[in-house]
Amino acid sequence: MTRMMIAAVTLGNGGFEMIEIQQVPIPIPAAGEVRLKVLAAGMNNTEINTRLGWYSADVEVSTDAVAGTADGTVQREDGGWNEPTPWPLIQGTDCCGIVDELGQGVDPALLGKRVIVRACMRPKGYDTMHNVWMASDFDGAFAEYVKVPASEVFPVECDWTDAELGAIPCAYATAENMIQRAGIRSGDRVLVTGASGGTGSASVQLAARRGAHVVAMASKSKFEEVRALGAHELAERGEALEPE
Repeated sequence: MTRMMIAAVTLGNGGFEMIEIQQVPIPIPAAGEVRLKVLAAGMNNTEINTRLGWYSADVEVSTDAVAGTADGTVQREDGGWNEPTPWPLIQGTDCCGIVDELGQGVDPALLGKRVIVRACMRPKGYDTMHNVWMASDFDGAFAEYVKVPASEVFPVECDWTDAELGAIPCAYATAENMIQRAGIRSGDRVLVTGASGGTGSASVQLAARRGAHVVAMASKSKFEEVRALGAHELAERGEALEPE
């Protein structure tokens, strides 16, 4: 008898009406894969953009503008990260979970570990730009269980909650990549725009940990929260940085 689970299934490009709660089969890990019991899943713009088909080369406006005209009857063939999005799809790019089943050839030490999952995967190695995105190219974490390559899970032992860990992969990996590409070092002066958002707040923390002087731009109502993340100076969103 096939075991079933509850999942939020996105049927195609469009608005929220394209998301259905369904009973679907629990995934079985193949060789080299693990199955996770999902403890927490984060929500990113990636989920919204993939559903709207915003990554299509035909789209030249903001996410909000696309959302206002989203049409579930229009399927954008290039609207995902790579190949056409394989609708119907379980989204959920960020995941914290417990490894509850192993595919053939996987290290048994992973069983029972609390892990986070790398969102952007490089199955062919880092000498190529080929990548695979969780929840855009294959089913993600908006479900009770998800299966992923064993090479893309990382055990975490700390006092962070499942929800806190579930917010890490996409936002913090994006921020870390930007900081590494910019070559930020101790003593540098860094401006972070959108500093109260997921990637922005991660950038503030990671830059500050490197010893950079962080100038954070955010709405005034969020100044104290952003300052607590490590910002040294704050600039109000929409205001000139210097008097005209």
